[in-house]
Amino acid sequence: MESSSYWTAFLVFAGANLALLLFASSITAFIAPAAGGSGIPEVKAYLNGVDAPNIFSLRTLAVKVIGNIAAVSSSLHVGKAGPMVHTGACIAAIFGQGGSRKYGLTWRWLRYFKNDRDRRDLVTIGAGAGVTAAFRAPVGGVLFALESLSSWWRSALIWRSFFTTAVAAVVLRLFIDLCGTGRCGLFGQGGLIMYDVRSTAFVDGDLIMTYHLKDIPTVVLIGVIGALLGALYNFLMANVLRLYTAVNERGAGHKLLLAAAVSLLTSCCLFGLPWFAPCRPCPTAGMKNAGLASTTSSNGTCHSLNRFRRFHCPAGNYNDLASLFLNINDDAIRNLYSTGTNDVYHPGSMLAFFLASYFLGVLSYGVVAPSGLFVPIILTGATYGRLVAMLLGDHSGLDHGLVAILGSASFLGGTLRMTVSVCVIILELTNNLLLLPLVMLVLLISKTLADSFNSSIYDLILKLKGLPHLDGHAEPYMRQLTVGDVVAGPLRSFGGVEKVAHVVHVLRTTGHHAFPVVDEPPFAQSPVLYGLVLRAHLLVLLKKKEFFMATPVRCAKESIAGRFEAQDFDKRGSGKQDAVEDVEISAEEMEMYVDLHPFTNTSPYTVVETMSLAKALVLFREVGLRHLLVVPKACDRSPVVGILTRHDFMPEHILGLHPVLLGGRWKRLRWQKGAVTKYFRSLIVWIASSG
Repeated sequence: MESSSYWTAFLVFAGANLALLLFASSITAFIAPAAGGSGIPEVKAYLNGVDAPNIFSLRTLAVKVIGNIAAVSSSLHVGKAGPMVHTGACIAAIFGQGGSRKYGLTWRWLRYFKNDRDRRDLVTIGAGAGVTAAFRAPVGGVLFALESLSSWWRSALIWRSFFTTAVAAVVLRLFIDLCGTGRCGLFGQGGLIMYDVRSTAFVDGDLIMTYHLKDIPTVVLIGVIGALLGALYNFLMANVLRLYTAVNERGAGHKLLLAAAVSLLTSCCLFGLPWFAPCRPCPTAGMKNAGLASTTSSNGTCHSLNRFRRFHCPAGNYNDLASLFLNINDDAIRNLYSTGTNDVYHPGSMLAFFLASYFLGVLSYGVVAPSGLFVPIILTGATYGRLVAMLLGDHSGLDHGLVAILGSASFLGGTLRMTVSVCVIILELTNNLLLLPLVMLVLLISKTLADSFNSSIYDLILKLKGLPHLDGHAEPYMRQLTVGDVVAGPLRSFGGVEKVAHVVHVLRTTGHHAFPVVDEPPFAQSPVLYGLVLRAHLLVLLKKKEFFMATPVRCAKESIAGRFEAQDFDKRGSGKQDAVEDVEISAEEMEMYVDLHPFTNTSPYTVVETMSLAKALVLFREVGLRHLLVVPKACDRSPVVGILTRHDFMPEHILGLHPVLLGGRWKRLRWQKGAVTKYFRSLIVWIASSG
């Protein structure tokens, strides 16, 4: 650029971006497809009870770290926060599954964590540590895990998460101090506070980070705009992800072609749009506070902590659009958050950057590479916040940097639909408690209004990925149904002493993970429910071949001791499940019997078939169940009516069984297209009549 070789500069820029993104997409597509995206929806689904394959494997962890570095470095409009959350969850889950035997990374003491509850707690804590590492916000990390991720929260998790995030913050501070001399590149610049606006709150001794009661309408306007833009962002993102999914399903080649197309489009926008921006003299605002004697360096580049770019401008000038496009996201956000810089950016540049950032954020996320949403949303929100402040002009007394922070908060509330955790994260990012009332107001307005249009972006992604996430509330129509109305058959069960051939046949012809065990004569006077046996435990029995008998008799308890160890039935790692096809059983063994009594859970959760479906959902979710047995109300029937699983509580399944509910009045409040048109027409008529 300095030698005016502009085409060469563009080819180098676009080529480097393309190579980095293709590298990230390749290792994701061919090595660990589960590492694609941010990972937050997968973590949220796991903490809700959905164990998707390979989401926490060691291979996924390695690809997540390396791929996210390459994707963010490729100038793609993505962030690192989501992958950092997934990275922390992966590290915690690997500890929770006892390490990795495949790679020799295991210790004996880790076996104590190989159960569902402890592993779930570790993943929650690890996700909070990931937020801390991404934003240097330890308290925000705890609240993020509580508000956005966890479905079951225990009091012990609070201090454990707080301890973990505190350790993460201390270690982060240690590395920042070690890298203070610049040996680690850009890492550590800005200290533990990433976007410190408190130090720039004074210009010539006057406090500019102030607000008054007359500024409240501006704050409300920012919240409303954030809600509308956030709802539209989620709508566009969902439709683009559907299109990308159709392309990606055609094979790895189409995934790479899609990544290449998005990379070239991004490079053209980032390099081409700054040519339309005017050159501006180097800013003088804040130079005294920054300790700089002059506004330009010896080569004509603007000072101000190297946040401004000359691009094609002469010495002593800068290109405001290039300073946003060709900076790393953190520096671009610092630029927008800086106070006392109301005249640094041109309104046309702000509008161009907002539109590009908004739509590039929608187009970039679906690429098969580790990528996050948090930082691009913060950047886009800060941009439209400054743009609104410019358009209001003298009608608002708020500093443009303050309005940019409020814009980020409103856009986060409109897309992610989080309040408390986002509020604390923003305060920890900016280090200014003066913003607390305004940030709270903006978040409440944006979330409340945006919820009337659609769900949060993470909930939409969960639905697109087919992960059956259970909400914390029951739909209204569930109160009109009983559990017997949604139980679907046929029910497959086992006797207390069962023939091996029947066990193998049922395992091969079904995908169920648990089966009721019913004792019948001669082991009981009448059919009676004995308990629930898991598929994984049945596979262990078939592999061990310890209790195969020629006649159907119960085994004595003394004969069981010493033949099995607790670790034989430990929960396997993510994506590592035994298959019945791997079990080798001879024809003679097929005719033998196996006693299931010692391996059956004799106290499973049960509900009567007449119980309200809404109450059953609350029980299922709050206790964290995978299976809920339905028993009959009458004693003269089979002891088990069916089994409720997560699938039976999903709205798609319920409405499929009872389509009459689709036309009923039991619907959650949403702004439908007809309703929006009706209220908009009423508003126009009211304005016309008032005039």
